[in-house]
Amino acid sequence: MKFQFAKRMAHLKASDIREILKVTEKPEVISFAGGLPAPELFPVEEIKRVNRIVLEEEGTKALQYTTTEGYNPLREWAANRMNSRLGTNFELDNILLTHGSQQALDLSGKVFLDEGDVVLCESPTYLAAINAFKAYGCNFIEVPTDDDGMIPDELERILESTKRAKIIYVIPEFQNPTGRTWSLERREQLVKAAMRHQVMVIEDNPYGEIRFEGETLPSLKYFDQVGCVLCLGSFSKIFCPGYRIGWVAGDERVIEKYVLVKQGADLQCNTIAQMVIAKYLELYDIDEHITKIREVYRQRRDLAIKTMENEFPEGVTFTKPQGGLFAWVKIPVNISARDVLEKSLEDNVAFVPGGSFFPNGGNENTFRINFSNMPEDRIVKGLQCLADILRKLVKI
Repeated sequence: MKFQFAKRMAHLKASDIREILKVTEKPEVISFAGGLPAPELFPVEEIKRVNRIVLEEEGTKALQYTTTEGYNPLREWAANRMNSRLGTNFELDNILLTHGSQQALDLSGKVFLDEGDVVLCESPTYLAAINAFKAYGCNFIEVPTDDDGMIPDELERILESTKRAKIIYVIPEFQNPTGRTWSLERREQLVKAAMRHQVMVIEDNPYGEIRFEGETLPSLKYFDQVGCVLCLGSFSKIFCPGYRIGWVAGDERVIEKYVLVKQGADLQCNTIAQMVIAKYLELYDIDEHITKIREVYRQRRDLAIKTMENEFPEGVTFTKPQGGLFAWVKIPVNISARDVLEKSLEDNVAFVPGGSFFPNGGNENTFRINFSNMPEDRIVKGLQCLADILRKLVKI
């Protein structure tokens, strides 16, 4: 039988990350591939207790349907957390809970994108966001980006010359994949440009709480005077990704549209997961938990950077992130990171080639390193293996 798929399926391909993660499930593989938290830091015993309390106190409610908008105590927590840390001014009705911030990206495509519309993004940008938006038949324009964020003159030039720009998608804090953090000035300039040109900004911030040094900077929403900034948040990196709970925050009129498309997608998020997270936040100190995560990841970041500095050959450069989960590596232009990966997988070392993070292709001489998931001894062993491969390829 010849299957008649929707036209949008022609835009989609398997995620390089998800395909590589299939390989990394083997215990012998040293994985720098996915953005996986360290599993030994999950508060398993505390979650066991909280699940019991929720089921004993409100079991029938926890096992029932709930509203599409989400469990109110958790929505209030998300609003208050952003207001206290990031300079926002959100209330309950500004928050929609989602199945991770990844669902919020998909819902954004449904709400804003028609076929042929344009998404502006950093160069490079988050691979799964590319795939989420691509399903809606959009085109991408990569805005030239340096260590401080999108270059304002380039952004302005593109906005002035692009008729169907609908979304500017950015990750200002410890960007995936590069680990870069936007300057305060660039944040303000971006929002001013978006307001002038009446383009929505989606600010994805799953890593912002994992800062190793420097001061916390305000959300893009802090500069928004017209409701053009939407903020995505997640419990995946600061708590447990398995619950798949995140949120989108923005102007109430926009959130109403997100609620409508979420109703058509899944009706609601998992009720008991929302209630368990809310009860954990009530009974335990999430800041203490995040501090523990932050310290472990800082040590692993330091070790990864030190190992790359000592072992990687001349001509290979990499970012030194102030937080988050990733470092970004550039190798000589005559070497493909996919060739490096092919050789490293023979030694059971995995990473994600960088070309997939550029929606319009190219830049195959780059790759992303995750330092949060592997223990210290495996970080050193895996990076030394990559260094051996790179030294051989650089000499050719």
